[in-house]
Amino acid sequence: MFKVLVSDPISDLGISLLVEASDIAIDKKTGLSEDELVAIIGEYDALLVRSQTRVTERIMNAGKQLKVIGRAGVGVDNIDLDAATKRGIIVINAPDGNTITTCEHTFAMMMALARHIPQAYAKTVGGVWDRKSFVGVELRNKVLGVLGMGRIGSEVAARAKAFGMTVLGYDPFLTEERAEKLGVKLATVEDVVREADFITVHTPLTPETRHMIGKDQFSRIKPGVRIVNCARGGIIDELALVEAIDAGVVAGAAFDVFEEEPPAPDHPFLKHPKIIVTPHLGASTIEAQENVAIDVSEQLLHILRNEPYKNAVNMPPVPADVLSKLEPYFALGRKLGSFAAQITEGPVKEIVVSYAGELADVDTNPLTRYVVQGVLAHHLGSDQVNAVNAMHLAKTREVNIVVNKSQASKGFTNLVSVTLRTGREERMVAGALLNGFGPRVTQIDKFPVDVEPQGHVLLISHHDKPGIIGRVGTLLGGNDVNIATMQVGRKIVGGAAIMVLGVDKAVPKEVLQKVADLPDLTTAKEIQLL
Repeated sequence: MFKVLVSDPISDLGISLLVEASDIAIDKKTGLSEDELVAIIGEYDALLVRSQTRVTERIMNAGKQLKVIGRAGVGVDNIDLDAATKRGIIVINAPDGNTITTCEHTFAMMMALARHIPQAYAKTVGGVWDRKSFVGVELRNKVLGVLGMGRIGSEVAARAKAFGMTVLGYDPFLTEERAEKLGVKLATVEDVVREADFITVHTPLTPETRHMIGKDQFSRIKPGVRIVNCARGGIIDELALVEAIDAGVVAGAAFDVFEEEPPAPDHPFLKHPKIIVTPHLGASTIEAQENVAIDVSEQLLHILRNEPYKNAVNMPPVPADVLSKLEPYFALGRKLGSFAAQITEGPVKEIVVSYAGELADVDTNPLTRYVVQGVLAHHLGSDQVNAVNAMHLAKTREVNIVVNKSQASKGFTNLVSVTLRTGREERMVAGALLNGFGPRVTQIDKFPVDVEPQGHVLLISHHDKPGIIGRVGTLLGGNDVNIATMQVGRKIVGGAAIMVLGVDKAVPKEVLQKVADLPDLTTAKEIQLL
């Protein structure tokens, strides 16, 4: 008999699987303090929470029988994941539970935006019968641009097709094949900006997606476009959007999220006649609240019964002898994946991880997870991807994972290589742990290098000619960018070469463009390795 403690308010329907299970004894005790939880947690095998209970290391240390902690929701910021991992406690959540709810809220906002429903309602109940001011538009035969074709974006696209809309889909992992399966046209952000009548965003907020629609995009956007954001505040530049609406370029917007929540009382969205706002209601339905509890309850049962499970958010226990060999490589693997993702153009179809040397004799599955995490997190956000769910997320996006092993390590004790394949190109980054120096990038494509994968890095492709290094250094120095380290790699004198510069701070986009425009340079990319 397993004992489960529910310490936050969760509906009986949500935990009905646990209540009805013959091998589960369930207790509901909500509103407990940390001391009260510490006093009783020792007798329980599982803890089920929402957002109110803070599951601290002290609570977990007292939970001598605790095997699993379930969070009936998406985030797990109220659970000490490091402490759980150290104690061998599995932490699970419910990332899929709000998919349909958020999708439907997006469509509700789109319909309200197209037909001016909130504005018309306010005027009608205010005693004014005004039909002429609220002539709307149909969704049928319009072009919808979906930025982010994950779970929610794909559901939005399916419903848009039912409304007779043409759907343009953008996602860093969306291939032609998958786009065809979803019935959408594969597009770039620029395509969406130029062609869409409606735009909806469903990406995580990352440095890459922050203000992905800003002043520059609004200068080229299709006149009369309507914009919906039920994803994350900050993906669309709020002030630039207001300017575009006031200039008559954008017809209107509907936002469920803000860059700062709650927004300030004087936020320009709140009283703008062409902007509809709601207080982050995307996941706020009875069904969604129940679904996340049902999902977590089901996985919790699987774990207690030693059956296959999903949606774990911390690393499952690894044998101590394997962990001691692999753990030093975890940070290297994640950074190699991130490095490769940042230099690769186009949707990733395949990730090839190659291990050489002593690692060829070890179960490298945990390390491969960190590599895949690094690749995906660059596009999906570090808060959305971890070493446990990385393989599942790759599968849902139809990214193939290949692992190769070889005893030949090219002079290194161990060598880890990451190759990304897209429909356009193949890029490779390799690295090793060097005694006294720690993680190092040892090869980029065909060029040998010795680079510390840390901070801000500029990767410059160029022709091997005298004076190029000086011109780059002079340009960066003249724009207040200090070079901390420099590496160059080439195969033959006068041929193709690369330059890898460690710099002290992020390089402004306009400066990076100036670097790329220098004579004999082919590309210049900034890579952030945190």
